[in-house]
Order: sequence, then structure tokens, then C-alpha cells
Amino acid sequence: MNLTINGEAEVRSAETLAALVEQLGMKPDRVAIELNRAIVPRNEWSQTPLHDGDRLEIVHFVGGGSASPDSRREFGKPFRNLLT
Repeated sequence: MNLTINGEAEVRSAETLAALVEQLGMKPDRVAIELNRAIVPRNEWSQTPLHDGDRLEIVHFVGGGSASPDSRREFGKPFRNLLT
């Protein structure tokens, strides 16, 4: 079926949002999905069918960084916590 994902036309065989996330190789706990301008809660993905022409915006959250306070930077400058 023809889908638009993050503004790009794609042909996918997934029948549900959950299947699409799996097809895309994304971790479900790090993804938010908007289907035709409506946010779909994660617990509804497996029951949410996809249809030809659907438009999706998929946001994939990426973690990272360092736990060391000395290595944090804010706007190119070393980060300093003013609350402690």
C-alpha cells in the first residue's frame, strides 16, 4: 500500500501500525506516531489498520550522552548546574 511517512512516499505491506514499526526496525518504546494528523497511543497500534494513502509522522527518540557532569555542554559551553 502507498503511505507517506515523514513526508516521503513509500510502499509498505504492513497492515497495522505495530507491523509497520516492526518493518521499519524501530523499537516501539522509543517511537511516537501521528496517523493522519492524530496521535495514536502505543497500546492501540496493533489494532490500528493502515490504509492506502495514509499519512504518518514517526518520531524516533534517541538517547545518549554521558553521565559525567564534566562532559556536559550547553550551547557549546560547559554545563554548570546552578541548582546545586
